[in-house]
Amino acid sequence: MSEYHVPVLLNESIEALDINPDGIYVDVTFGGGGHSRAILEKLSTRGHLFSFDQDLDAMKNAFQDDRFTFVRSNFMYLKNFLKYYGVEKIDGLLADLGVSSHHFDDEERGFSFRFNAPLDMRMNKSTSVSAADVLNTYPESKLTNIFSLYGELSNAKKIAHTIVQKRNDNPIIDTNQLLDIVKPYFMREREKKDLAKLFQALRIEVNNEMLVLRKMLNQTAEVMNSNGKLVVITYHSLEDRIVKNFIKSGNCEGDIQKDFYGNIISPFKALNNKVITPSEIEMNANPRSRSAKMRVAVKQ
Repeated sequence: MSEYHVPVLLNESIEALDINPDGIYVDVTFGGGGHSRAILEKLSTRGHLFSFDQDLDAMKNAFQDDRFTFVRSNFMYLKNFLKYYGVEKIDGLLADLGVSSHHFDDEERGFSFRFNAPLDMRMNKSTSVSAADVLNTYPESKLTNIFSLYGELSNAKKIAHTIVQKRNDNPIIDTNQLLDIVKPYFMREREKKDLAKLFQALRIEVNNEMLVLRKMLNQTAEVMNSNGKLVVITYHSLEDRIVKNFIKSGNCEGDIQKDFYGNIISPFKALNNKVITPSEIEMNANPRSRSAKMRVAVKQ
């Protein structure tokens, strides 16, 4: 049986959190629990870790530990759940965005083009909109925007147009059907990369990932203690841009405001001017890590 999820930039992210043994920490992307386990190892009996994950599969990996609370929820409800548990401020937050290894390896979830499966892609299986719903009901213009913005595909318009034509004959319900439709638009030498971009675009739309990320980031300043650390690992340029903007300006759009002296007003200060990336050893051992970028900030 394969490991549920291999944590990316594990040592680097734990070091960046600079953990206070008596502090309160949040891992908003529990997954297989690799990052959470490493955080717990640094905590004393007075410290506590809250880990979020909306996927029922991830809950099976939760720890039995008095210092640990598993929150089965989308992390956009960060502030609400901390309030529910009586927590006013935390000392650090870690987010390892994107999809876990488990999701890609689960043949039934439709996250990967390696298997023929229903086009689902919901991280929370109780939500209503699947990838099949997106493909079969969205207008051509909206599909074009999704493939262009979230997948950065240059031929997004042609792909969207063909999908709309084909779905009139038969609903697109599984990965093989989708592959038959889109493969003619991808050059053989780039086929896997472009298919990955297409599936990424659908997944982001199904799970509303950009809105969820913005909502979570906008809450971090309110719940973070002074000198608390924000550590975010991203996997594509759109995510990274949002995180970079937020750290620099205090908002996800990157709108800069300055004080009387010309200093940028932001609740956070970046601790790394350049993104932190995995070592060659890690990238070779864990291919998922190859596109990973980590940004670290401190609450001012």
